[in-house]
Amino acid sequence: MNPQAKLVFTSSLLLGTTITISSNHWVLAWTGLEINTLAILPLISKSHHPRAIEAATKYFLVQATASTLVLFASMTNAWSTGQWDITQLTHPTSSLILTSALAMKLGLVPFHFWFPEVLQGSPLTTGLLLSTLMKLPPIALLTMTSPSLNPTLLTAMAILSLALGGWMGLNQTQTRKILAFSSISHLGWMTIIIPYNPKLSLLNFLLYTLMTAAVFLTLNSIKALKLTTLMTSWTKTPSLNAALLLTLLSLAGLPPLTGFLPKWLIIQELTKQDMTPTAMAISLLSLLGLFFYLRLAYCATITLPPHTTNHMKRWHTNKPTNPTIATLITLSILLLPIAPMIPPIV
Repeated sequence: MNPQAKLVFTSSLLLGTTITISSNHWVLAWTGLEINTLAILPLISKSHHPRAIEAATKYFLVQATASTLVLFASMTNAWSTGQWDITQLTHPTSSLILTSALAMKLGLVPFHFWFPEVLQGSPLTTGLLLSTLMKLPPIALLTMTSPSLNPTLLTAMAILSLALGGWMGLNQTQTRKILAFSSISHLGWMTIIIPYNPKLSLLNFLLYTLMTAAVFLTLNSIKALKLTTLMTSWTKTPSLNAALLLTLLSLAGLPPLTGFLPKWLIIQELTKQDMTPTAMAISLLSLLGLFFYLRLAYCATITLPPHTTNHMKRWHTNKPTNPTIATLITLSILLLPIAPMIPPIV
């Protein structure tokens, strides 16, 4: 893709996200969402492969439907209350329609079917944008409207997202699809806490973005789109593969690593809200995710490929690791000690 065109699309993405998260008026927020959708489409379909075109078409149809529902919800609310302010969403029907629309934009269950297919048809760098930056505006809107949302509905969607994200990721062999189901599962953790502590949800999103960016950029660096490619990449970049192991375990939420921090705080908050059975259910469902992260880690660092006569190992590269990847991996592994600083924030 032409560098100037790429710059225009990336700038439009940042502009759309900024407009949505900083607006108080529904029409302005909707405009930002539309700019985002139109800017990401060329980045999805830039390879001109039929699968990429299919992914772009699916993405456009789903996002257009969701944006229409956002506009419809805000108009219904304005009609009944006379308010276009985002924080004044008081009409129950509008609240229900908006929750469905934002769930569709995020890829929450039961509106999750488009997300793995779109991610599978996109390049890894575009997949990173779809999994992180494109999720920020809907999460910001959910946070701003959190007092008006139905906690029971959000809890049900979150538990279903955790369950389906875990189960459907178990049998995948494509790294992008595994990361798509991982994203759906993590969205469950963010959604379940929004009605009770929106700031904690944003903290979870920030840490999830750090860890996912580290995994996507590492996989892009070693050009691993399938688990079979991941099995032979250890000879090319052994140190990066070892770091990938720790980042994946952090994404799974194992205790000494960064990924444990948001899960710990969310379970603590749910227990304070007298939702101990829910906290126990999501803790058990996160074990499904742990299984496929361990599978990825096992393929990346522990499995040796079969020694057949026609098997050729990759050349070891002496190219230094990208400093961005190194910084993200460090943050993804070592941020747990900042936990004592978090309670005053949330």
